[in-house]
Amino acid sequence: MSQEFIISLAQQAVFVVLLTSAPLVGIALIAGLIVSIFQATTSIQEATLAFVPKIVATLLALVIFGPWMLSHMLEFTSNILSNLYKFIG
Repeated sequence: MSQEFIISLAQQAVFVVLLTSAPLVGIALIAGLIVSIFQATTSIQEATLAFVPKIVATLLALVIFGPWMLSHMLEFTSNILSNLYKFIG
């Protein structure tokens, strides 16, 4: 197992993690920004108000993007398992 192979595998793993988490983080960011603008315009300073819309938006995004995320993770996992002989040998 060479250093280049390990670095390439780590690079692919980081890319898959960033790619699969990006939709959820982006949706939560947008939902948090909308709630913050709403709180600023209405002068509502309730700290827990920001959590419920972000949780709902994230769960909705998980339902929408879940199959896509799962396919990317399964592709990466099958790639690792198909190249398992490189790890052992």
